[in-house]
This record gives sequence, C-alpha cells and structure tokens, in this order.
Amino acid sequence: MSKLITETQRLIIREFNLDDVQAVYDFNADERVNRYTGDAGVVQSLADAERIIRDIWLTEYLQFGYARWAVVLKESNQVIGFCGFKNDYRINETDIGYRLSPEHWGKGYATEANKACIEYAKAKMDLDYIVGDVVEQNQASVNVLLKLGMKFNKRFDDLGFKIIRYDMYLKAKS
Repeated sequence: MSKLITETQRLIIREFNLDDVQAVYDFNADERVNRYTGDAGVVQSLADAERIIRDIWLTEYLQFGYARWAVVLKESNQVIGFCGFKNDYRINETDIGYRLSPEHWGKGYATEANKACIEYAKAKMDLDYIVGDVVEQNQASVNVLLKLGMKFNKRFDDLGFKIIRYDMYLKAKS
C-alpha cells in the first residue's frame, strides 16, 4: 500500500510503488509527454519504468521524504501521471513538476494536483521555497505554473532548451 499524500475532488495523490510500473511506462510512452522535459527516450520499456520507481522515487522518498507522486483518478483508480516535488541536486532547489498522459491534458488535472501538493507542503513539509522550470515553448505548462501562483524568476539555457524559471515562497519570508 502506498502512502496517501492528499486528495482533491477528482484526484488521489500518493507515493508510487512497484505495482505502478505499467502506468509509469504508459504515461511516458507518448513522445509528446517528454518533448520539453529532457527525458525523451528515458522510458522505453517496463524495466525502465521500474528502474525510475525503484531507483529514483522510492529512494528519494526515503532520502528526502518526498519525490514525484502518483496522480490517480478517483473515478477509475487509474494512475495518469505524476505531480509534486523533487530535490533537484543540479540546481540545489526543490522543483515542482508534473507529467500526465496526453488524453488527460486540458482538463485542469495538473493545476488541481499541484495546488494540492503546495497546500500539503505548506501544512506538512519543511519546504520554504520551490521553483518550476519550463521550456519557453511549452505554453500550457507556463499557464499551469502561473495558475499555481508562481512568479517569473529568470530565463536561461539548459540541455539545449530555453528555460523560464518561476518560483514561490511557501512560508512567509521573515
């Protein structure tokens, strides 16, 4: 049984487990999903999906107390993607992110899930500050970050992409 993180009207947010291998493969299989992530081609098999769950997410839950969480539709109990935070060692910040199967795009799930994650973090996590990095051409993700209340921080180049960084303080600055 996976640890429940939070719920919304339509979604369950929980930790991933090894029973989610097929779902992780499925929501990464469509090349449109990873087009702007730098992760294109990373999940090409069930073994790749299992490796991500076991070696990244389950490890980070133990190390940091958080990592990307499963987005589950309440009505069907189907895992449709991920949301939430990761400790990004490359930038020494906590990043908020999301990835959903294309058939679930445009329904407000990314915003709904990550608003719930932010509220959870404010109430139950020791996080003061988060960033959201998005490829400039990915306007849908820019819109999600803005709906979350994040503010423009800077533009920069990374892995061949033009990136826009947004940020947010979760606790009042003293």
